[in-house]
Amino acid sequence: MSMHASLKDGSEQSFAAGYLEALALVERLHRLLLDVIKDEFERVGIIEINAVQALLLFNIGENEVTAGELKTRGYYQGSNVSYNLKKLVEMGYMHHQRCEIDRRSVRVRLTARGREIRDIVADLFARHADGLQGKGVLGPEGIEQITTSLRRVERYWMDQIRYIY
Repeated sequence: MSMHASLKDGSEQSFAAGYLEALALVERLHRLLLDVIKDEFERVGIIEINAVQALLLFNIGENEVTAGELKTRGYYQGSNVSYNLKKLVEMGYMHHQRCEIDRRSVRVRLTARGREIRDIVADLFARHADGLQGKGVLGPEGIEQITTSLRRVERYWMDQIRYIY
């Protein structure tokens, strides 16, 4: 084996190891984000709503969407969207209404109570953004670099899914 070939193999292995580490980090960060949201709601004394539901309300914001759009727009990453929607409607955080055109489809939007939850999450994220920047953990260039890199990975993965079908 030539020296060039062994260097290439080593750099490919190193890249693959870095990729696996990045994947594990993304997964841990998502779980940690849910823990941070859960802790915030415990701190303010709201225990009837879980972190996944709170994040869903935050992501919907002022939009009115169908259950199907929740996943395609990236608002919801979990496997049981219908369960969480049903619970949020039952608890008064969301309105739901059958779509006039397609009666099988249900449109959802936040109630005033849902907007309060959305605002709590928005305030939490704003405090975190200020803290990250204020403590020098991450600045505007760093966040832009992370976002650009993650969008590239997202596009690559989406292309891989399209290629399969």
